[in-house]
Amino acid sequence: MSAEVPTPRPNKQPVHQWLLETNRGQLLLFALLTLILTVATVWGGRIWLRNSETVTFAVGNANAPEARFATKLAAVLKNNSSRLRLKIVSNPDMAKALGQFDRREADVVVLRTDARIPTRARALAILEHDVVMLISPGSKKIKSLAELKKKKIAVLADGDSNAAFVRNILEITEGAEGNARVQMAPANSTLDKLFSSGGYGAVVAVAHASAIVKDKSWEQYAKRSQFTLNAIDEAKTLARRHPGISEETLAKGMLSTTPEIPDDDLDTVGLQWLLVAQSRMPATTAEELARTIYENKAELALENGFASRIEPADVDKDAFIVAHPGAAEYINDDTKSFLDRYSDLLYLGAGALSVIGSIFLGIYTKVTRVAPEKASELATAILDVGERIAHANTVEALEALQDELETILRGAVIGLRDGTISSDGLDTFKLGYELVRDEIGMRRESLKRQAGHDDNVVIVKSAQSA
Repeated sequence: MSAEVPTPRPNKQPVHQWLLETNRGQLLLFALLTLILTVATVWGGRIWLRNSETVTFAVGNANAPEARFATKLAAVLKNNSSRLRLKIVSNPDMAKALGQFDRREADVVVLRTDARIPTRARALAILEHDVVMLISPGSKKIKSLAELKKKKIAVLADGDSNAAFVRNILEITEGAEGNARVQMAPANSTLDKLFSSGGYGAVVAVAHASAIVKDKSWEQYAKRSQFTLNAIDEAKTLARRHPGISEETLAKGMLSTTPEIPDDDLDTVGLQWLLVAQSRMPATTAEELARTIYENKAELALENGFASRIEPADVDKDAFIVAHPGAAEYINDDTKSFLDRYSDLLYLGAGALSVIGSIFLGIYTKVTRVAPEKASELATAILDVGERIAHANTVEALEALQDELETILRGAVIGLRDGTISSDGLDTFKLGYELVRDEIGMRRESLKRQAGHDDNVVIVKSAQSA
């Protein structure tokens, strides 16, 4: 009897494996595309949110401290790659700059608290303190403002507004008499020259607190001739009576260390220099400006000491100039968490991820996904095995067909488990499998009889499941 061995069938990739790899590949691709597009959306949103914004800064004379501070602030914003750009607009003096701010032609301006405060001004930061130094010649002390009011006073300061400030403190009426009693010291005046002339009973010096510490001329004055630095005991009363005036302290040795002037801390009054913004300025803009100023103090200080000790704006509701909400938010919570600081981008990213992911999921499920093979379609492969049973003339050939049938069954079980084969037509598949299995059994029995085996033992190789 001739032994015919079936022609080996080509090794094909199992259908369920191909489906799995194809669908997994698509899922991986769509997941990757979702991440890429989400990152691109967030990056684009970040650029949009950080779109360059121009802030107009009104200043007085280009050589004034506030103008030089504005120049430094513009450089710091640029160096920090901030979205804010500063446009500096010069004016003949600070009064003109404040007028420009009051007309809403500027977004920010620097003012001193004795100026006419625009109603829409909101504080961003305290840049500097001006302190009042009440000086008398020799060892003569001035015990009160009432005593000072009787003397002829020279105001040693920059700007004519300081004379009006002193008259306001002393409640001296503006006019010819008042101007004669309180007048600005001539240009390039020194203490010894003012007192040696014999015309002045007191000198009121108004200067930046940071500049006083750096100014060595006070120590030189003290070495040339004696003068007395007096306390203003009515400082608290003046601060309550005039809201723009603040209580200040002249620290021990502030003017001179040798000799030590003052020889103890003295109470006095002063004024604050504030950086203010329009009340309508967006909170995010004000917050970024405040953050930039507070975090770059060293770079913003001027050579003469102006703005060398920048302080947060007063966030109390009863402050003389109310803090801008954006600045107050930063001042009150300058340790924002990562979620707080980047919440806008996180919300944008979550939304973009949801939308883009839903779109790709729809494309996958409705268009590109390779649908599971129906169980009934596997019946074709089973019937193909059945057609070759009649040509199997050896037990070995039947065993090969049995193995092939079990492979189909195993693949169906695996496919039903992982979803690459649907249960549609499962009864048809089951019927076909049982039919071909029985045919193999009968063919095996027939071959055994032909080979002379008379026993009734039927050897059927049972199918194995995955």
